[in-house]
Amino acid sequence: MMAAIDAVAIAVNGRSFALDVPPNTLLIDFLREQLQLTGTHQGCDTAQCGACTVLVDGLAIKSCNRLVLQCAGQKVTTIEGLAPDTAALHVMQEAFRRHHGLQCGFCTPGFVLRAVAMVQEEVAAEPAAVRQALAGNLCRCTGYEGIVLAVCEGLAILRSQAGNSALSAGPQTSVLGR
Repeated sequence: MMAAIDAVAIAVNGRSFALDVPPNTLLIDFLREQLQLTGTHQGCDTAQCGACTVLVDGLAIKSCNRLVLQCAGQKVTTIEGLAPDTAALHVMQEAFRRHHGLQCGFCTPGFVLRAVAMVQEEVAAEPAAVRQALAGNLCRCTGYEGIVLAVCEGLAILRSQAGNSALSAGPQTSVLGR
């Protein structure tokens, strides 16, 4: 008997896809195997470590426990999609580089995407709030100090940039660009 196949329409990193997938296909497997976006890492298979974190419509989710069909019609951003059209790093990636917020790098894409989502979540750019917001992401190499400093800096810069564009855009745009 042939396995069931479902069509899924999804946008990933600004590109639209319409593909047939088995209904039990995890988002991480879809990204890594079908789209060859291997920056999203699979660390634990149980949504405990956060290495597989991606953004779905701007919200940080762990792609190892989300079916691709649950993301139909939504916009997914992976680490490859943060700064796709430039040679420059995204603000948060640059902050991680500057503060050496990584060691082996395996968990870094998940941390960076989790941190980017914190802008919309209005997490304060201060160490205690950042540590609490990062509780679902684990690093097995570092003491987190560089990661926390990087996220605090990245949040402050992103909010400053959003505030500047909000001022020039007029009163309809909020400071967070929502």
